[in-house]
Amino acid sequence: MRKIYMMMLSMLCTVAWAQDKGYQGKFEPIDRLIAPPSVYRTASGAPGKEYWQQRADYKIKAEIDESTHVLTGSETITYYNNSPDELSYLWLQLDQNVNREENEDFGEYYSVRDSMTSQQMQYLLRPIEFPAGYTIKSVKDSDGKTLKSLVNNTMMKVMLPEPLEPGTSISFSIEWSYPITDRSNYLLSREGYEYFPGDNNAVYLIAHWFPRMAVYNDTEGWQNKQFQKLGEFALEFGDYEVEITVPADHLVASTGELQNEKDVLSSTQRQRLAEARKSFDKPVMIVTPEEAEANEAEKASGKKTWKFNAENVRDFAFASSRKFIWDAQAVKLPTNTTLAMSFYPKEGLPVWSEESTKAVVHAVEVYSEMTLSTLPISGWSSP
Repeated sequence: MRKIYMMMLSMLCTVAWAQDKGYQGKFEPIDRLIAPPSVYRTASGAPGKEYWQQRADYKIKAEIDESTHVLTGSETITYYNNSPDELSYLWLQLDQNVNREENEDFGEYYSVRDSMTSQQMQYLLRPIEFPAGYTIKSVKDSDGKTLKSLVNNTMMKVMLPEPLEPGTSISFSIEWSYPITDRSNYLLSREGYEYFPGDNNAVYLIAHWFPRMAVYNDTEGWQNKQFQKLGEFALEFGDYEVEITVPADHLVASTGELQNEKDVLSSTQRQRLAEARKSFDKPVMIVTPEEAEANEAEKASGKKTWKFNAENVRDFAFASSRKFIWDAQAVKLPTNTTLAMSFYPKEGLPVWSEESTKAVVHAVEVYSEMTLSTLPISGWSSP
């Protein structure tokens, strides 16, 4: 009996030791993996009576240079410290630095093998040749004074001249640029441009594109772990005012609401868009396949600036191309009416024209119902 008791005691001690050492076994209790209840969060994980969440508003101006495939931008961030803590520095995410040659996991997804195709060799060599990542031109406070900053791979730490007190905010600006990723050479890229040699055009899919605030919360403070291509992360809510300058014959699909239709759309396109706002049973073509194909061949030399606003969203993304076919359909929701849209090149026919906007409508309806949200849904969207 004593032997059995001693064996059980030894097993319990071993389990306790393993858990203290951070053991990640299949049967490990989940309660040690989540934060305990507090005034900020209940035991269920729901917000507590003193729950808080940070906020970041952005004003961004960006421009795509089609000849060099470089995206240049400037932004003003207003960061609100709703926490009970003084913050002497801020952390920002620099997602585009993930493909830098000196990044800590550079080359992890590429390796030399005995037998390789030419495309696999491209995947291996192109990251070495490609000048990936941000050029940070300046980081300044609201008075135009330079703020000290430190870039560490995909994160940037901005030191504040004095602590940011609870209940206050700070505005600062960043100027930056980076070469847009060629998607044909980066198997794991979630953004970039796709080149179509048949008509010598590109489709730009722009995400993870601007320096943005990392999350600061009550359970772990700053979420400043490095971005490693397949990782995920949270972002703070905020309002966005974004101006996107592109070649004059491009169409832009974006988060938010378009603010200057008359400046960037033709009278025919505006008329069709007005029809789409009343069409609940089927999509309306704003730009037809024939019009898109004619647009591909002309190559305008001028530029246009598209202006978008988005309220209370976590992130902002956009797409731009002269190749886009565009359709839209109205969606009636309990709180408002919005538009479901699709932008796609002729290479996506016929599937996208037949199914894409239907899928967007269904997704908007289902997610709106399931989240029971009373927030307005952004009306300028594409899959």
